[in-house]
Amino acid sequence: MDQLFKSPLPQGIKWTDIESLVKALGGEIKEGRGSRCKFILNMSVACFHRPHPSPDTDKGAVESVRDWLLSIGVKP
Repeated sequence: MDQLFKSPLPQGIKWTDIESLVKALGGEIKEGRGSRCKFILNMSVACFHRPHPSPDTDKGAVESVRDWLLSIGVKP
């Protein structure tokens, strides 16, 4: 989780690490069409696209996940 809240924001966080974090926080991950997935945590739903073909998450997606986590009260 520390990686998501570093400044400057890191690149190359593995998507599987982000999914593991959501699950560790008690959240669910629902599969969508294609690379879409929904994260459900603290009665909030956020939709994201899994990175492909690389397993690394780009900086913009990392920022989106971090902002969503902060908006629902998750802090480092």
